[in-house]
Amino acid sequence: MLTLQSEGKQLQLQEDLMEFSDYKFNDIAPYDDAEFKHKMERLVKEPGFLHAVSYAMPPEAVPALIEDLLKIHNKYDFQHQIMFPFLEMLAKTTTSGITIGGVKHFNPSLNYTFITNHRDIVLDASFLNLAFLRHNLPTTEVAIGDNLLVYDWIADLVRLNKSFIVKRNTGLREGLLAARKLSAYIHHTIMEKHESIWIAQREGRAKDSSDHTQESLVKMLALGGEGVFMDRLKEINLMPVAISYEYDPNDYLKAREFLLKRRDPNFKKSQRDDLFSMETGLLQFKGKVHFQLTPRINSRLDQIGDFPDTNTAARHVCCIIDQAIHRSYEIFPINYVAFDMLEHTSRFARKYTDEQKNGFEEYLNRQLDKIDLNDVTAEEREWMRERIIIMYANPLRNKLKTILGGSI
Repeated sequence: MLTLQSEGKQLQLQEDLMEFSDYKFNDIAPYDDAEFKHKMERLVKEPGFLHAVSYAMPPEAVPALIEDLLKIHNKYDFQHQIMFPFLEMLAKTTTSGITIGGVKHFNPSLNYTFITNHRDIVLDASFLNLAFLRHNLPTTEVAIGDNLLVYDWIADLVRLNKSFIVKRNTGLREGLLAARKLSAYIHHTIMEKHESIWIAQREGRAKDSSDHTQESLVKMLALGGEGVFMDRLKEINLMPVAISYEYDPNDYLKAREFLLKRRDPNFKKSQRDDLFSMETGLLQFKGKVHFQLTPRINSRLDQIGDFPDTNTAARHVCCIIDQAIHRSYEIFPINYVAFDMLEHTSRFARKYTDEQKNGFEEYLNRQLDKIDLNDVTAEEREWMRERIIIMYANPLRNKLKTILGGSI
């Protein structure tokens, strides 16, 4: 039986939810084009923004960029005139090429929720949108956690660039309200704004590159919409997309974090660490990058039907998404090398040359040498080396498990 206090909390929660009956999204949605010019005028005066731009391009080019920015009046022109050439420059200087497969699964008359594995803090959605722009396909609205919006100008920039905000680290009641509002916004965007969205399959990146969808994310997506659990998911046209990076510039930073957590289970990254990870992922070499679109999962949801409880339903949906992503990875020689090194086998020796294997060994040493901890023992260095090898082996391991039914 509920106590009077808990009953009061339940009533308060119901009242709070009723306040969202018309779902006002101004605090999380991308900026409306009507306010675009005002927000841009504010952005280009921000010292932090100007510093970041000066870091990414020659300082003498900054005034011309600001002049161009002030001529833009909407998000479409901003993406096509500014972001498109910027991302092309970034792709040319930090990758060996960006490719996309499965475009045949994209029906221009539909809007999708592109749900992907998460490799880079900034570039997963940006490079996916670049691939869409190259194919003259509409870009997506992008989900971004408010933990990354460490400065107000960053929040302004991403909302000018078609991003919407995912509120994290809230209390229980506030968290439920935020989840319901976020889900309602996603359904509203697909059904009424007729825009597609991008969202990662989990909160934060899989540090070991073993990608698995969070049940809580699927439950959040099903809070909005009409009908039973599966109907609400079908409403937003979930399309799994596999992202494959040949190299992860942050691999050594992840290994460093693993070691610090091994030493102290309570270790937490600082805001400065997150900013450096963003900068490293943005500016350092990534090799080949591939996106593989897969069919939307509506027909699969029809096949499995509904379940009496949301936990079981979400678990089955996660499996469908994971299988689609795992079987669709692009596997590079480095992944085959890492798998064989980890498993102490030559199973995939035909997939790489001795030169590529030796190159990976040299790469591991270079990355480990970047780790700025002075008291690392030989055992700890070897332990971190294995963590990096696992990162590069896991995409192939998961692909094999999916294709071979759980056996590798």
